[in-house]
Amino acid sequence: MSEPFSVRVTVRGYETDVQGHLNQAVYLNYAEHARWSLLQAAGISQARLVGRGVGPVALETTIRYRRELLAGDEVDVSCAFEWGGGKTFRIRQEIRKADGTLAAELTAVGGMLNLAERKLLPDPRKVFKDLATDLDLFGL
Repeated sequence: MSEPFSVRVTVRGYETDVQGHLNQAVYLNYAEHARWSLLQAAGISQARLVGRGVGPVALETTIRYRRELLAGDEVDVSCAFEWGGGKTFRIRQEIRKADGTLAAELTAVGGMLNLAERKLLPDPRKVFKDLATDLDLFGL
């Protein structure tokens, strides 16, 4: 896939702190929104995941803040999966202002949890391959 999946979000006033900046915790919400939007675009709903007895889990997230975001700013939140071996995968995300200015970089490590056993699946790619209608969105 040439360009990562992306969704546009408008920063709302109630998401800002006393300095007028987007609250640091909201960056996580934007990243999560982009990830679930990607899953939905690929044909994977929460109901399908639960029906299969699995669910994605976040194991680690790192945020690098680059530029401030203010109420009314429009941002594009990208999402790109990276696969290695084993039980986990990495998701790289950027939050960019509409003019292309990089506002934040996020890196997340995730896995796919067996909801009955409460353990990570040995190969999370298999779930995505089995359920997705568009594997390109996952780089598979």
